[in-house]
Amino acid sequence: MEAERLIATGRHALAESRVAWDIVAEAWQAQALAQAIGSHLALCGPLELRSEARGLSETVGGRGAVDHPALRAGGPRAAQLTGVGDARVALTALGALLGEVGIALVGVACATDDEGLYWQCIEAIDAADEAGDRVRAMLRRLAVRDRDRPPDRTRGRAGPTAGR
Repeated sequence: MEAERLIATGRHALAESRVAWDIVAEAWQAQALAQAIGSHLALCGPLELRSEARGLSETVGGRGAVDHPALRAGGPRAAQLTGVGDARVALTALGALLGEVGIALVGVACATDDEGLYWQCIEAIDAADEAGDRVRAMLRRLAVRDRDRPPDRTRGRAGPTAGR
């Protein structure tokens, strides 16, 4: 499944989550998806994104989101990733998902009296924040690449056919 569809599915699932532990599980789903997209872009993405994409694929330290207990029941949705159509579109949507995850987790952390749930939220907030930083860095690199690209003479803008 394309990255954009998986991100949309994750945003919908997060919006439909009503129980605190479901929100935490969706946060780790989003993190697993960020790692998968990072891995894909590190291998197949534009050259200027590969280093930062490798960093995105390694967020959450050694254990990683894919092994998180919150995902064990249904497994990570990210396993269905088949490709990233347009890196800019996918990264923009992923950044929005990670932002929504952070907001939802802050709400859960503020409302809970369960210390274990609180620390799960804090760990997931940190992971979403780190992944969001990586996504924003990749979007900036794409913007610089497009700004520095010579105009496409046939359409008057930068593009993959420039210079042909």
